[in-house]
Amino acid sequence: MQHTLGRKLAFASADIFGGGSFNIINFLYPGFLALTVGLSPYWIGLVMLIARIWDAITDPLMGYISDRTQSRYGKRRVYLIFTSPLILVSMYLLFFPYNMSDVNLRIIATLASYLLFTTVQTAVMIPYYSLSSEVSSDYQQRASYNSYRLGFSIFASILCVAVPGIIVGLFDEKVGYQVMSLSFGLLFFLSVLFTGLFVKEEIQTKPLESKFNVKALVKPLGLKPFRQYLGMFLVLQMAMAIMSGLFFFFVDFYIIKDQTANQESTIVGLVAAALMFSMQIVALPVYIKMIEKKGKTYAYRFGSLLWIVTALFILVMPPNVNPISLYILAALMGFGISGPGLVPHTMYGDVVDAGQLYFNDRLDGQMSGFTNFINKVAQAVGLALFMGLIGLAGFNERQPGADPILSQPDRAMMAIQWIMALAPLVFMSIGIYISFRYRIDAKKQAEIKQAITDPTLKAEVLDSIL
Repeated sequence: MQHTLGRKLAFASADIFGGGSFNIINFLYPGFLALTVGLSPYWIGLVMLIARIWDAITDPLMGYISDRTQSRYGKRRVYLIFTSPLILVSMYLLFFPYNMSDVNLRIIATLASYLLFTTVQTAVMIPYYSLSSEVSSDYQQRASYNSYRLGFSIFASILCVAVPGIIVGLFDEKVGYQVMSLSFGLLFFLSVLFTGLFVKEEIQTKPLESKFNVKALVKPLGLKPFRQYLGMFLVLQMAMAIMSGLFFFFVDFYIIKDQTANQESTIVGLVAAALMFSMQIVALPVYIKMIEKKGKTYAYRFGSLLWIVTALFILVMPPNVNPISLYILAALMGFGISGPGLVPHTMYGDVVDAGQLYFNDRLDGQMSGFTNFINKVAQAVGLALFMGLIGLAGFNERQPGADPILSQPDRAMMAIQWIMALAPLVFMSIGIYISFRYRIDAKKQAEIKQAITDPTLKAEVLDSIL
């Protein structure tokens, strides 16, 4: 199969939804719920956690179903094609400005819409994650496909940080969120449909056949490299969720606090976020070359360390600082984030290969189910954790019909500052530790592929990676 540029772009298209929706939720959703719907940080955190309990069931289950699907569109693409229209519906309901006077009704409506969105996301992203391991069997080609995928994801992240706020600002706030959600819902729907229609798997396997049971559902967790991969992915996503969820709170109520208090229009936060994500794209060729020369875990560690060091400078930034300082910090931080952001995506296919050798079955769907679940858990736990902490520190939410919030207590802003500075240190240090124990490199992946076809090598190869 030819690995053309067009095929790589078509494959990457669906992660416009993955990366874009991730950042709309992380950057805008907490503020939307607190300042438009009028929910307290405690209720927002609870909604996120309940949704993750739901994901604990649906994500692995979707992977299980995907592995056992047979259709004219394959095991994965059928879900991208036929579920994509629901993205538009669920996005609209996710950002519907519920304004019931009874707070309990607002909580129920918010929870129901969020559960619908996460279910649709599960039905799309788990087959898509599986497709990333089946699109090529080559170690370096997988890295190339996933670098394009991450580039699309980051580009969508820039759009979904900058443009939604602009759209909301063009209208009355409540109408603005509806226009924004429909606009991006349509974009996400079309991007997922494009991948489903035009990217056929290179690795094609027969649907698995087995009776449903819990043991089969959690089977992938028996593979050590897969657990290590999940660990590196989890800490990355938690750190990113915390940083992105707090970002605009930090900029609006700390970096430009006087301008916010005076209700002056500014694009400081949008420019800083755009720089952070743009540098992630700029850094991708650097990390691809680093992977070729030094390996995937080296690239993960290099980026993590740069992210940790730059984030610590947040502690010494005073309020109302010159925005140039923020822009420089955001750009350097983005360059660091790009490394650990890319590497787990490139590792996934290698881990699936190892699973095929270990289990004698290719469990792409079930492994992607756990991957997507970890992604959502990281978002929810990260968002719930920081919303609970800043709630304890006195962060004020906007009540329905009340004037906009123009300032926050100093203790709440101090909590945000410390959380943003220390989250990368805490979480990415764990990821660095795990990376030293992960053993699958280019040489081992080649040995795994050979052992899949030559069972006499299986025991020796497994012993070298477990």
